[in-house]
Amino acid sequence: MTVYAVDPQALKETLATTLGALARSIDLKLGEVTVVVGPADYLKAAALLRDAPGCQFEQLVDLCGVDYSEYRGGGWGGPRFCVVSHLLSVSLNQRVRLKVFAPDDELPVVDSVTGVWSSANWFEREAFDLFGIVFEGHPDLRRILTDYGFIGHPFRKDFPALGHVEMRYDAQSGRVIYQPVTIEPREITPRIIREDNYGGLSH
Repeated sequence: MTVYAVDPQALKETLATTLGALARSIDLKLGEVTVVVGPADYLKAAALLRDAPGCQFEQLVDLCGVDYSEYRGGGWGGPRFCVVSHLLSVSLNQRVRLKVFAPDDELPVVDSVTGVWSSANWFEREAFDLFGIVFEGHPDLRRILTDYGFIGHPFRKDFPALGHVEMRYDAQSGRVIYQPVTIEPREITPRIIREDNYGGLSH
């Protein structure tokens, strides 16, 4: 069987035909196709992208969260949290980006696609841990990078750079404890040293 790369414009048209009204938008930029679907249609669209002829995206190669709160200098007017997946069709040698926005900024919830692509499992746990996005139907949704006592979600734009608490070993109690952050924020400005005739150039 010959493996070939599908023309992005032809892929965009195939996706439009396959997804129909499930797709809120299908954009082609820089040779890459991005599909945006609504949260209510997310699972149905994912299954179609995996199974439909002309799509056949058998593999989910990446899934991540995005916080749009500071996008375009705070000029973004849509929902704050988005889940972005990158899908690969091995059989047709084509890729697509799938995006879905959580409808509630205070408690962002979208469906889990672990039932469509099992590789989504740890990716969704990471997005839950770092962004606080809840994946409805995930079989084991818990933190994966931060520890169990961690407060907040460190990839959110409003998360403080120093965090909320710090962890240290307390010899008196013989265990690890949490305490308020004691690090004082400071600004370090590097000193630039330029030598005469650096690189053979005269000044």
